[in-house]
Amino acid sequence: MSVMEINDANLQSLSECLQQTLAPDKTVRRQAEKFLESVEGQQNYPLLLLNLLDKDNVPPHIRVSSSITFKNYIKRNWRVVEDTPDKIHQQDRTLIKQMIVGLMLKSPEQIQKQMTTKFETGDFHVINGILRTAHSLFKRYRHEFKSQQLWTEIKFVLENFAKPFTELFIGTMNLAQIHSSDPNALKVIFSSIVLICKIFYSLNFQDIPEYFEDNMGTWMTHFLTLLSADNKLLKTEDEEEAGLLEQVKSQICDNVALYAQKYDEEFSPHLPGFVKAIWELLVTTGQQVKYDLLVSNAIQFLASVAERPSYKSLFEDPSTLSSICEKVIVPNIQFRDADEELFEDNPDEYIRRDIEGSDVDTRRRAACDLVQALSKSFEGPVIQNFSQYVQGLLQEYAKNPAGNWKAKDAAIYLVTSLASKGQTQKHGVTQTSVNSQPVLKADAVKYLMVFRSQLPRSVLVDGIPHLVRIAFTDIQNFAGALINNLVEALNLPGSAENEYIMKALMRSMSMLNENTIPFLPQIMKLLTEKLALVSKNPSKPHFNHYLFESICIGIKTTCKVTPAAVHQFEEALFQPFTEVLQQDVQEFIPYVFQILSLLIDYHQGGSVPETYMALFPHLLAPALWERPGNIPPLVRLLQAYIEKGANQIEPEKLNGLLGIFQKLIASKANDHEGFYLLNSIIEHMPREVVNQYVKQIFILLFQRLTSSKTTKYIKSLLVFFSLFATKYGSSLLIQTTDSIQAQMFGMVIERLYLQDLQKVSGNIERKICAVGLTEILTESPEMIQNYERLWPQLLQALISLFELPEDSTVPDDEHFIEIEDTPGYQTSYSQLAFAGKREHDPVPGTVSDAKINLAKKLQKVSAANPGKISAMIKSGLQAEAQNFLQQYLTAAQVQLS
Repeated sequence: MSVMEINDANLQSLSECLQQTLAPDKTVRRQAEKFLESVEGQQNYPLLLLNLLDKDNVPPHIRVSSSITFKNYIKRNWRVVEDTPDKIHQQDRTLIKQMIVGLMLKSPEQIQKQMTTKFETGDFHVINGILRTAHSLFKRYRHEFKSQQLWTEIKFVLENFAKPFTELFIGTMNLAQIHSSDPNALKVIFSSIVLICKIFYSLNFQDIPEYFEDNMGTWMTHFLTLLSADNKLLKTEDEEEAGLLEQVKSQICDNVALYAQKYDEEFSPHLPGFVKAIWELLVTTGQQVKYDLLVSNAIQFLASVAERPSYKSLFEDPSTLSSICEKVIVPNIQFRDADEELFEDNPDEYIRRDIEGSDVDTRRRAACDLVQALSKSFEGPVIQNFSQYVQGLLQEYAKNPAGNWKAKDAAIYLVTSLASKGQTQKHGVTQTSVNSQPVLKADAVKYLMVFRSQLPRSVLVDGIPHLVRIAFTDIQNFAGALINNLVEALNLPGSAENEYIMKALMRSMSMLNENTIPFLPQIMKLLTEKLALVSKNPSKPHFNHYLFESICIGIKTTCKVTPAAVHQFEEALFQPFTEVLQQDVQEFIPYVFQILSLLIDYHQGGSVPETYMALFPHLLAPALWERPGNIPPLVRLLQAYIEKGANQIEPEKLNGLLGIFQKLIASKANDHEGFYLLNSIIEHMPREVVNQYVKQIFILLFQRLTSSKTTKYIKSLLVFFSLFATKYGSSLLIQTTDSIQAQMFGMVIERLYLQDLQKVSGNIERKICAVGLTEILTESPEMIQNYERLWPQLLQALISLFELPEDSTVPDDEHFIEIEDTPGYQTSYSQLAFAGKREHDPVPGTVSDAKINLAKKLQKVSAANPGKISAMIKSGLQAEAQNFLQQYLTAAQVQLS
């Protein structure tokens, strides 16, 4: 790891580069971003960013840019993935930990004294920058599974951070009081309070820390103060965007909901005060969009309290239930003008929020959750109470259907929110025609979807013509109208990247299968146009995924019927794919690799076209393998090359392939991918090319086995040994192993085959092991001569593989699940279901039944060693296993000598 000196020249150079990342010229911007990417692995890089952030003489926009760059750097690299190099130098890690708190808590007292001048110089902006970084560091505590490592880290953070963090909160609250009439100061102070509240949530998520429990009174008192805070200077004119005050109150609702749910015993003295304050908040907050998250979180707090039996008494009074329904539920399920605008202008977002349910909390969803929470304890009164409102809303609609359609919308929503109790599908709220109102059509679709398990089949079938608006007589007519309508819908204003339409197109193509072929020219034209469009700025991951899946379906359905059509797909796709690779569109590269694999698979003949071979050397470039999301599709693509064009790969390129194999098996996360690659090499590459590398491959495999043995690795290793015995001969397997260390193959049998063979999973994998073990037992003189005592035990293990269920137990120290903390749009691997590798059986076709194969091979080796094999079986095999073996011999119509 090279070192960047912390000096004025490097600080100046970094400052200029950050300036260029803000340039309007895309080329200048991209070059600067590439430069930062190239140096971020050097020691002192993050410290240079922190130095820039902390210098008073650096322009504010550069300090902010430095803060954001540092935050993103930390987000990408702070987490150490086992078996991969740490991207942050150990000394840098230590210094970052030491500096971060100091920078964050940069002398609130001084800031108080010189507030008016200091706000403009950016000191508080620096605090916010550091708070943002802390937020991104600690946010993962909300998602990670409990582990000793996680607890150790959180303990370290709390010991160093909880006390000064609390003091910062107190100091910041004082500043809010002092500067309550200064709009500029308040803006920066409340930006800090938002971040402080978010960090509080993260630090308290796993368990209640002792320091926060001891200081709960301080935090909760300030939280209550903030919930009732109302300063005109913090009000925004904007009807849609939440201001800082709303953001703070929203997060506080989240924080106290967390305490109410997880730490109710400790929190119970504070609870009534928050129920009262949040109720007040709900009944006094307007219907504007900017309050949506606040109202949603406030309702979710009430829901989290309502569903806990210990708080039942707060809600059991009938007048309380009635008041909740009237003042919270019904107002917040109303269809507002803003919802109507969203429905018209951004229909895919409307669907995402309303019909499908998304991560974006809405007033309606929160109200629905509150209804369901109340129903758990007060089902009868809730149904009775809400039924009156449903009837009232329907009567209002009946008076003037054209003018009062929103009342019916609210009624349907209220009924649907009670769906979990299965009590309300008899209301019949979808019996009236809804053709005239598009929102009510959407409600009806949602109703059919929610109640699809309860509604009679005839109702669902009758609904289909109304959903697709065609009079179809057969599937072909239906298909034409369906595809046309979906293609046209993607060209409507505002629907260019509508993920629901693209998903419907993908599912329709999949369901229609070869019936799609007549429409493929029209579909592929659309898909390639969309690909060119979204490659410029990939912003909707689901849309993009369904787009690539649809391309795969087009290829598979056509090439299955007309293999030569693969050339037409290449003509259509190579240009946009080349753009993706040249422009390094990281989100799309894994998809491109998967589709290239699919196209190679469909090529007829025993070779890979030259256009693909020209790309092959570039696939071995180390930089491509640095991105985790590239690894599975790259391995899949290399396998396609090896399987179809093994003879076209120059012998010296095998060295590059084995280098990748070596890198992959060193990683617990990717070792199975390394074995996929190695197995393809053993199966397909010319033996005379591979022979010289065999011993080195085995040495690498045993080194990894010694350094870190996992169940996954052993399973993969057993499959490899068995495949090697089948392809290269069991004698070479034993000889190579024993050439590394005398009698080493005996250890392979005792510590791997006998202990873990039963853990091998997958039909093909178990068959490879069965056939490979049969080869070891019957085709290698070394096994009978050198390992005679282990021979019957190995046969016993093979019969167990045939007759006993798979052993799926995992050692205690391997019970870990890792969740990557890369929020936002990820470039992690997204497997295309329709580009999947066809299951391939590498064992010769003649071995259709592995048990019969064993019987016949035993008969052959027994004839060559009269009496010896029978004696080993009789003395060394358990009685039950002998019975099974006799069944195999009888079925194969053979007997042993």
